[in-house]
Amino acid sequence: MTQEISELHRPVMLQRCLELLKPAIKGSKAVVIDCTLGLGGHTEALLEEHPDLSVIGIDRDPMALELASKRLQRFGKRFIPAEATYDQIAEVLAENGIESVQGILMDLGVSSMQLDESDRGFAYAQDAPLDMRMNQQVGNSAAHLLAELSDKELTAIFKNFGEERHAALAARKIVEARKASPISTSGQLNKLIASVIPAAPGKTSGHPAKRIYQALRIAVNDELGGLERALPQAIDALATGARLVVMSYHSLEDGIVKRAFQQGAVSSTPIEMPMQLPGTSPKLSVLTRGVERATEFELSQNPRAASARLRAAEKLEVY
Repeated sequence: MTQEISELHRPVMLQRCLELLKPAIKGSKAVVIDCTLGLGGHTEALLEEHPDLSVIGIDRDPMALELASKRLQRFGKRFIPAEATYDQIAEVLAENGIESVQGILMDLGVSSMQLDESDRGFAYAQDAPLDMRMNQQVGNSAAHLLAELSDKELTAIFKNFGEERHAALAARKIVEARKASPISTSGQLNKLIASVIPAAPGKTSGHPAKRIYQALRIAVNDELGGLERALPQAIDALATGARLVVMSYHSLEDGIVKRAFQQGAVSSTPIEMPMQLPGTSPKLSVLTRGVERATEFELSQNPRAASARLRAAEKLEVY
């Protein structure tokens, strides 16, 4: 069973994540939070490498939690599953009576399992119901958004979350088409988008609807809002010397992470003050210079790592 689960998803930039987190994992009571557990690949490697470590695995997808828990059951109580979103870090720690942790890992975006599950509707490559919810028991589906939102609202989603140049054109086409029949499957959406958005010249892979899918997924799961709420909680949860590693997969996510790290790495004393106020020294030391990317070797083994952008920081003692 463990082998079957591990084959569903290869953890991205695994060795680099382990390397960055390792210096902070000390003592017999060290705790790391895997904020995006998925199928547990990163967590499994951490638990294997550090025999005294405990990992809290957060995921909103009940199916992912179930599969990961089976994979990690050999670690007993050292693995602590939590069905939650990553902007509930503070709540999860409070529920487990933990004040601070030695490391936090965030592997953002959608997992390989979710992309490959034909009934989830995340991928344009498969004709499936347009769901896209990471937890199918909560919130509105992508099909619901396509049926209910106005032309202007859809345009804003496609433009802001998908950075789609033809956002208005795609939104108008969807609103026009849904008058005849609901847009409920990826096959229907693909056909609509392909009729108004031209394929990128010179490219043989991908689909004109790629950015539309990204935008809908982000909107359905409130991914950017969740990330903005999660990062301050993550920084606060770190013990002095603990580390935060974040992997994002597009410029919108990476921009949020970059700003949070930049803000944490400078004093919060107002610039007009002649001296630094107590308790306002920098919270973070940024460990990565810009973003780090997957190696050529990893890309040959795991093509889905191609868009990964890694940033890491260490918590400083505030004075």
